[in-house]
Amino acid sequence: MEKFYEKGLEFQCKQCSWCCGNGPGVVYLSLEDLARLCEFSKTNYVDFIKKYCRWVMYTDGNEVLALQEDKQYRCILWKDGCSMYDARPVQCSTYPWWDWLCGSKEMWQECGRTCPGIGSQKMWTKEQIEEQIKLNSNNQPLRKDFFNF
Repeated sequence: MEKFYEKGLEFQCKQCSWCCGNGPGVVYLSLEDLARLCEFSKTNYVDFIKKYCRWVMYTDGNEVLALQEDKQYRCILWKDGCSMYDARPVQCSTYPWWDWLCGSKEMWQECGRTCPGIGSQKMWTKEQIEEQIKLNSNNQPLRKDFFNF
């Protein structure tokens, strides 16, 4: 079946923060994400989790690690821009190349109404898009039982 993005799509992040703080959301963290964020912030796992994270129920019924949000639903790492941009989670770095968002032209266009980067400047090939979708899909959230909390 042919994908609607067969000939590619345009996207260039405008760093507008719409995806970082305009409504409730969940940024799941994998072990690799956590390690990268801890190294960047020079913080150990336990302290990073206490300061920046929360446990949320995942689709498989397990509790998994996610970033906190402030009272305005902004990502806890947001401080006039992502304070850990160079170490940001895969979920963030692969946006908008998520399987559900790229699942249909209608969904892509709907998200484009709020994200000014969608349809803008940089052309991504089908292969590049699918590589990003796979990267995000394979980045599994860290389960709470991993730490025995």
